[in-house]
Amino acid sequence: MNRHTHRPRKRFGQNFLHDRGIIERILAAARLTPEDHVVEIGPGLGALTLPLRQRVGRLELVELDRDLVAHWQQRLGDDPKVRIHAADALDFDFAALKAERPLRLIGNLPYNISTPLIFHLLSQRQAIADMLFMLQREVVDRLGAAPGSKAYGRLSVMVQSVCRVDPLFRVPPGAFRPAPKVESRLVRLTPYLQPPHPLGDEALFARLVAAAFGQRRKTLRNTLKGMVTEADLRACGIDPSARAEKLTIADYAALSRRLSR
Repeated sequence: MNRHTHRPRKRFGQNFLHDRGIIERILAAARLTPEDHVVEIGPGLGALTLPLRQRVGRLELVELDRDLVAHWQQRLGDDPKVRIHAADALDFDFAALKAERPLRLIGNLPYNISTPLIFHLLSQRQAIADMLFMLQREVVDRLGAAPGSKAYGRLSVMVQSVCRVDPLFRVPPGAFRPAPKVESRLVRLTPYLQPPHPLGDEALFARLVAAAFGQRRKTLRNTLKGMVTEADLRACGIDPSARAEKLTIADYAALSRRLSR
């Protein structure tokens, strides 16, 4: 199989990277070492896979498309430092792969699963050193958005509360086959060893953030009614008439800690 014989499948959101200049920039941004234990999500036709194999100590491939799984099993199945996992990344146990070193994740993620996949990976971040992903530019904008901006929302808060977000370079549609209708961007997510703002009960923190952004146009007094009192909000220095996008990560963390007591 090669890039001419495998037809990209829309249901898997497949857009295969082919621009050599972009591939080299991604590899440079990855800053790989021979000791690294790397997981590539969606190896596709191998634009990154083969260079990764040359640069790292261990390489795990997670692929859902059965034709591509068969291709990689035939091509790299006998390589002792490569393991191929026929699996859906959305429910894959990445933490089970961790050995002596935390995992370094890399991938050109399908746009249709990028947000739920990031949430899934956050739940396993203790096993992950960093994540280098190609995403739709608008998703990267949301990941790194600041309070008060239109892009700032639940995804921004949940990711920034536990990861450093470093948006990197933009990638035009022509770098892929087929060319998507949107611009892409590379981003690095680095889980904190200790979050800068202690979150209290993390499940409660997640519910709190989801509720606050559930109806963006309403005030916190209304969106958090039944979960948080106005006294709780004021005790954390938060105006009950404020809307969700005005609160910082520190604000949400303080409220979560107060409710976790």
